[in-house]
Amino acid sequence: MLLNVALVLGTFLFMEGVAWFTHKYVMHGFLWTWHRDHHNHHKGFFERNDLFAVVFSLTAISLIIIGVNVPALDFLAWIGAGVTLYGFFYFVFHDIIVHRRVKMKVDTSGRYMQRIMRAHYIHHKVHTKEGAEAFGFLYAPKKYDRTIKSAPASAKEE
Repeated sequence: MLLNVALVLGTFLFMEGVAWFTHKYVMHGFLWTWHRDHHNHHKGFFERNDLFAVVFSLTAISLIIIGVNVPALDFLAWIGAGVTLYGFFYFVFHDIIVHRRVKMKVDTSGRYMQRIMRAHYIHHKVHTKEGAEAFGFLYAPKKYDRTIKSAPASAKEE
């Protein structure tokens, strides 16, 4: 059982790297045609970019089905569960919290949330295939922390 938990959690962590790589080299690469509408205003609820969620979902479903039906490959079900868990967190962060595609009130005042949201907003300042930064989804480097400027010496003395 401990191995299964490790597979789920390890896959979840690994998926951030997969998502970063896919976002930088696939979404902003040869499949920009799918991702372009996500960086530009469009009509309607769905985006062509949502096809990426379908691809990742089908991958996770396939891993789970194979893992459940082929005893020698049962570990694949746990890897599929890790991909699914990452997809859930990605959906909540990206579609609900950042882009507000589903209207829910969420507290985003924490330092971690502020950092990853800021990184994502900086990513979306660029509306073209090239020139974007911050390709991660659930992790952003500390450089995206908002720096608090200290007050001038005269203001501190008051």
